[in-house]
Amino acid sequence: MGIVVFGAVFVDIKGYPLAQYIPGGRNVGRVVQVHGGVSRNVAEDIANVELRPVFVSVVDDSGTGKDVIAKLKKHKVNTDYITVSRDGLGTWLAIFNNDGDVIASISRRPDLSRIKTVLDEHGDEIIGNADSVVVEIDMDPSLLQQIFDLAEKYGKTVYAVVSNMSIAVERRDLLKRTGCMVCNNEEAGIFFSGEYMDKTPEEMRKILVRKVKQAKIPRMIVTMGAAGAVYADMEGNSGIIPAMKVDAIDTTGCGDAFFAGVAIGLTYGKTLEEACVIGTRLAGAVIATKENVCPRFLPEEFGIDVKI
Repeated sequence: MGIVVFGAVFVDIKGYPLAQYIPGGRNVGRVVQVHGGVSRNVAEDIANVELRPVFVSVVDDSGTGKDVIAKLKKHKVNTDYITVSRDGLGTWLAIFNNDGDVIASISRRPDLSRIKTVLDEHGDEIIGNADSVVVEIDMDPSLLQQIFDLAEKYGKTVYAVVSNMSIAVERRDLLKRTGCMVCNNEEAGIFFSGEYMDKTPEEMRKILVRKVKQAKIPRMIVTMGAAGAVYADMEGNSGIIPAMKVDAIDTTGCGDAFFAGVAIGLTYGKTLEEACVIGTRLAGAVIATKENVCPRFLPEEFGIDVKI
């Protein structure tokens, strides 16, 4: 069945300045509306490597909700387990500066309770046939517990992606049961109650080696923007992966693409270092394209030989 992704769909409303951005001022610019959400992005990014993921989520009954499903199907994402609810779509409003970085945002989270019904009715077939499982770790804890229990029942590895770290910190016990957790250095600071924004990759690597053992997280990766990413596991293995040098157009979605690459790599037999390299390549492709339209890849380009 491929990689199964559980999580939310958002409508992203993005504002880009056409001239030098003035904080607190009236800025003339370009406003676009696109389909978003961490898990939706991850599912689409996995599909862009021709790996046919399954996306389990909720949308509303509006035209936008129908468009979300239609676009995912076009990318060859299995949408059979997406359900419809009145409040099934979230909204993310973001303002960007001239470097393509988010400087302000507000979000409204969707209601994902319908996923429980899907799991009650089809959980065994969805997870039993999966190659691995991706979860948005800040979902409702009872829903996550059901997913993790099914994954353990069928011997499937769960990979955790973070949408809101302030919520994810409350899922520490579940994070100990993951195959890998991925977050950025700001989120790592929230999770470990530290300040890591000014750390070098080597300093962050040493911190992560110590912290994953203390937190008993099997494997963890911290992305550091243009400085690249660092990884560590509980056995003491660690390393630094440099970022790709690209001209950034829009940095949103690059973390999701990086995670998708990591999940792909680890699911299909790559080492943690090799998985980070795949993630870096996908992230670089997203950063350098307008509105995060990731180009298509073939699994063979990443040394993956798998029949989906």
